[in-house]
Amino acid sequence: MGSCFSAESRNPLPNSQTAMSLGIKKRKNSRKRPPGSRTSSFDHQREEQLHRIVGRMFLNGSSEVASLFTQQGKKGTNQDAMIVWENFGSRTDTVFCGVFDGHGPLGHMVAKRVRDSLPLKLSAHWEVNLKGSNDVLREIVGSFNPDETSFNSVTDDPKASSNFEEIDNNPEIFQTLKDSFLKAFKVMDRELSMYANAECFCSGTTAVTLIKQGQHLIMGNIGDSRAVLCTRDKDNSLVAVQLTVDLKPNLPAEAERIRKCKGRVFALRDEPEVARVWLPNYDSPGLAMARAFGDFCLKDFGLISVPEVSYRRLTEKDEFIVLATDGIWDVLTNEEVINIVASAESHSRAAQAVVESAVRAWRHKFPTSKVDDCAVVCLFLGVDATTSAIKWKLEGKNVAEGSDDVEEESSSAMNMESGKDWSALEGVSRLNTLLTLPRFEDDESHEPGEKGMV
Repeated sequence: MGSCFSAESRNPLPNSQTAMSLGIKKRKNSRKRPPGSRTSSFDHQREEQLHRIVGRMFLNGSSEVASLFTQQGKKGTNQDAMIVWENFGSRTDTVFCGVFDGHGPLGHMVAKRVRDSLPLKLSAHWEVNLKGSNDVLREIVGSFNPDETSFNSVTDDPKASSNFEEIDNNPEIFQTLKDSFLKAFKVMDRELSMYANAECFCSGTTAVTLIKQGQHLIMGNIGDSRAVLCTRDKDNSLVAVQLTVDLKPNLPAEAERIRKCKGRVFALRDEPEVARVWLPNYDSPGLAMARAFGDFCLKDFGLISVPEVSYRRLTEKDEFIVLATDGIWDVLTNEEVINIVASAESHSRAAQAVVESAVRAWRHKFPTSKVDDCAVVCLFLGVDATTSAIKWKLEGKNVAEGSDDVEEESSSAMNMESGKDWSALEGVSRLNTLLTLPRFEDDESHEPGEKGMV
């Protein structure tokens, strides 16, 4: 859930009414639908069917190829969500994994909605693109605003989205899935903007997702959750390889885009390591990430939901991949996490071991702060998914979501530098993703630089 100040008097904007009182206009595409219309593409029956799909895991447990575990922190409702979907897209050699870290008043609902809906959209666009051609790819990519799209690395020029030389140098599966990720993320965010009963105006979620098909690994990432690969070097020692970049506002390319859109990026004096995104004329919401689903109060001011998509070909030296929310990475290094997984008593206990270690680290490193929610997915490589019988084991009651009933209740209510190991929390107190400051009476005399301009 990002990094922020723990003072109880500083809370996220509670709802869109507060935002409107600050003079923030809603985006045009966030208008409510007519009364009686369905507010989501998922009705109750559809969700029940989705949760019964064999090979789709979203509660604490494990299969032969993966281990999942999430635990609620001390801040209230668990806003983390996770999923492992074996035989994804009806392909026996394909697995989809993802973790989602919600923030804001309705962050837990947004995270669960994205968890349920995004994989279906991704699978659908994948099928369409397989039947298409490069002309279709160019047309879809061309529909994105160059100022909003980071088609390659976050350090690249956004205009590189029109450079297809990079596409031609990668396997065909990457060409197809890169487009599928871009399109699915765009449609997912658009769908969130249409919810009538529970808007995502001041709530959102991160998403770090991957598709593994055979030896091909394609990742789509927004926000500051992270994916790390465990491999072995020439000496057979374990090595941690960070697969995704934490997309925070202090990254030069991210900050430049936000400022071009009239958003502000600066850190507070009492947390100089944590850059935040602010509205042009108000000291809110103070979002500690540069990309996210939802958070429509900032979408006109530089926040985007365009994923950074990357590819890696797996080798026999690669052992497993860990996807986790920042509740893990804020207190544990990449190396510590892979060592915990490698030394776990069994694959089925690996994710839980990481969470338990993180909770202990929280209490040691930040004794005066509330432990953050944690969610971990461990995907073990070299295991033949085609012969994996899903040994679905619920380890007691799901700490985060309780049971299917709780899950369905929440869903019903919803209807509505790369490779570098770093943490934004080094040497500072634990904070929240969103932060609202008291409004200054004299806006003209207020200089953001007084708070530690980034």
